[in-house]
Amino acid sequence: MKTFETLDELATQVGQEVAVSDWIAVTQQHINLFAEATGDHQWIHVDVEKAKQGPFGAPIAHGFLTLSMIPQFFDNALTVKKVRMGVNYGLNKVRFVAPVPVDSRLRARLKLVSCDAIDNNGKQSLWEVTIEREGAAKPVCVAESISRMYP
Repeated sequence: MKTFETLDELATQVGQEVAVSDWIAVTQQHINLFAEATGDHQWIHVDVEKAKQGPFGAPIAHGFLTLSMIPQFFDNALTVKKVRMGVNYGLNKVRFVAPVPVDSRLRARLKLVSCDAIDNNGKQSLWEVTIEREGAAKPVCVAESISRMYP
């Protein structure tokens, strides 16, 4: 866990990889719960037997499930002590580069692209988030995530 005292201290990291999260497993239960929450019940995700015969040889996680893990990656990779609130402000570029087979372990590399002052003494940060699958040669997702934090 990378720890910063203040937003100004975090801002000194612009242009650098700031943190790497812990590995997080993606189970069939996670996939099924995501399907229930979103209504996306495509067989490649939830029909285990059919997915075994499909192009990936197993069920794969929804791309948006992988994307929705970004807050969890941040939570276990870095903290800013003198922040009372942070909010997700949105995303820019998002690419699902490779599939995430069931029971994969994922982690994220977090690079701070920019960190600019906003109202109420806050900072808006643009992060390059590269989500990796353990043992895979290329990332599974690359996204630009925007957050706002307030002291």
